[in-house]
This record gives sequence, C-alpha cells and structure tokens, in this order.
Amino acid sequence: MSYRAPWASDPARSKGRLHEEQNGSVRGPRDAFQRDRDRIIHSISFRRLRHKTQVFMAPDGDHFRVRLTHSLEVAQIGRTIARTLALNEDLTEALCLAHDIGHPPFGHAGEDALKAALTGQGGFDHNGHTLRTLVTIERPYPLWNGLNLTWETLEGLAKHNGPVRHPGWALAAADAEFGLALMSFSSLEAQVAAIADDIAYDNHDIDDGLRAGLLTLDQMLAVPLVARGWDDVRRRFPDIEPKRLVGELVRTQIGTMVNDLIAETRQRIAASGVASVDDVRDAGQCLVGFSPEMREAERDLKRFMYANLYHHPRQLAAADAAHGIVSGLFAVYRDDPATIPEEWRERLPTDDPDRSRHIADFIAGMTDRYAVSRYRELVGPIDLPEGF
Repeated sequence: MSYRAPWASDPARSKGRLHEEQNGSVRGPRDAFQRDRDRIIHSISFRRLRHKTQVFMAPDGDHFRVRLTHSLEVAQIGRTIARTLALNEDLTEALCLAHDIGHPPFGHAGEDALKAALTGQGGFDHNGHTLRTLVTIERPYPLWNGLNLTWETLEGLAKHNGPVRHPGWALAAADAEFGLALMSFSSLEAQVAAIADDIAYDNHDIDDGLRAGLLTLDQMLAVPLVARGWDDVRRRFPDIEPKRLVGELVRTQIGTMVNDLIAETRQRIAASGVASVDDVRDAGQCLVGFSPEMREAERDLKRFMYANLYHHPRQLAAADAAHGIVSGLFAVYRDDPATIPEEWRERLPTDDPDRSRHIADFIAGMTDRYAVSRYRELVGPIDLPEGF
C-alpha cells in the first residue's frame, strides 16, 4: 500500500456497514472501500447509466457522453487528485462512480418533472435518490435491501457538497437509518469527488457542445479561461489545424484546473492544522477547492455554458419533451397501476406519500430510451426534437 496522509480515510477504521456481514462472505483480498467500489460497478443502477442523459438526451451520435462515461471520467480525475494528495483512492473512486446513480432519465429535465409530480409528497432530488437507490432499491443480496455500503461511502455521497441542513425526505430516511452526521463536513475523498465532477463536466461538455454544433470555438474564446488555454495550445502546436486541437484544449484546461486545485488544497490543509479525518469533518470549512482566481474563472465558464449550451433553444425544446414524457408516465402509472410491471406492482403501497414515491422510484430508474418506449406504448406518439 502506498503512503496515505493521516487525514485520509482508512478502511481499517471504517464505521462499518448497516448490516453485519459474516467473514465468509468476503470474496477476495479487498478492503471495505474496494468492495464498495466493486458493488457499485456491479449494480444494475450503474449499468443503466449508459443510457441516461448527461447533456444531450438520447443522442443520435455514439460519441457523446452519457452518465456512465461521465462517471468514469470523474473517477479518473478524482483518483488522480486523491493519489497526489495521499488520500484513499478507492473511496474516492467509489464516490465518483456512484455520484450520479440517482439521476432519472433525461437528467435535470426528468428530475424537474418528478419533483413536480411529487409536489405534496416530499418532492424529488437526485442526490437523495442516489442514497435511496443504494440503501433501499437495489436488492442483489438475500438478507437485506441495498448494497450495504460502508458508512464512509454513504456519508460522502450524502454531503459531498458540504453539510446538509435541510435534507429532503429520501436523504433524511437514509440518515435516520444509519446516522450520516449531515451537519458536519465530509471526508477529503468526498470533497475531491465533488470537485472532480465539476472539472469533468466543465470541460467535457465543451467538447460535446462543439461536436453537436451548439457551440463554436469563436464563442468559447470569449471565456478568459478558455482563451488562455487556447493561446497555450496554439503556441505549442502552431502548424496544426484548429479542429485537431480541441481535444488538446480540453486536456490542457483539465490539467490547469487539477494543478490549481492540488496546490490550493495543500495550502488549506496545512493552514487548517488537521491531523485526522475527524478533524477534517470538524474543520468548519471545505478544504478541497480552487484558488480564488481559478474559482472565479470556473464560475465564468459555468455562466457561459448555461447561457449558450444548457439553455440553448434546442436543449430547451428537448427538455420540454422530456418533461412531458416523465410527467405522462407518472400520470398513467398513478391512474392505472395495472400498467406497472409486476415486480414493481406487487410492492406498490396503498397510501401516499409512499405510493407516489414508489412510482417515482420506478420511473427514476428508467433509461432515456426505455422511458420513450414506455410512453409511446402507454400514452401515444410524441414529437421529439431533432437529434433526440
């Protein structure tokens, strides 16, 4: 085992799992966090990410990112950062791979539709649903529901973006079952996973946006961070045609952001005086982050991407169609439970809010293409935007 910092998470000191497991059930020479990572990879929910929206909904092209490829890219970035900072790579990787498991079909459009459908029943949010999926919905084992992940993995997923003062019902239920200390900060591994997610989609969405023709390079050069990266790439490759350099631009920006993050985080850790993972949770601040200059540059990039890609008219039209699909499916299943597959119908609660939440659980697990197929079967034709 390589050197680990004293403030890194240690699987030998894990707070354990909700359900005790017999030693005979341990398969292979893996520690607790390695087994968490492997359970996530082998889960049905993880496999379904290959047909769930990242930016483009049910894209025609094979080269666009989906939730699965995004999660793999986040894990690569997160693991690199964790190794450099002497943190636990396996816990970091598990958190990166699992962070989007709770997303319904069609990304945030699907989430908004389920949130509206569950008005009065507690609403819906993808992060809470990640915990619900891993603790309750996944059922690969005979003696308990869920994947029975360690406390550290569940805690990191619950509050990787910081303390949670007002948890939704799904997250509150997971906390009530396994006490996730929602008011404190998370481990450094969880903090790394959260910002690795930002680094991945900040940069890879540029690549997808350019590939889809919704962004142009000239547009992107209005963003100072991108302009600096492009100048660096052109200086290093002056004789290469510009369209061959987009990948190098993305790589350069990721490297720049990762290097800034590592340097700033090292300074924060040293200044904080933390000496253990418990000190990290009690530090009262996030210790993993960008320098003030990079933080503002990254915010500028995000503002540009929202204005020009995520809220592009074609994207908004696709989001409207997706919202209609999810809302329509919820209404059908709510009004006619016989349309729900038997495996889910036989566990359908009688009363709300559990009844509506159960229906939302089923829909949230759908892939984009399955949701479209079920809508056409149960509701009728739908006019989908070009490229959907």
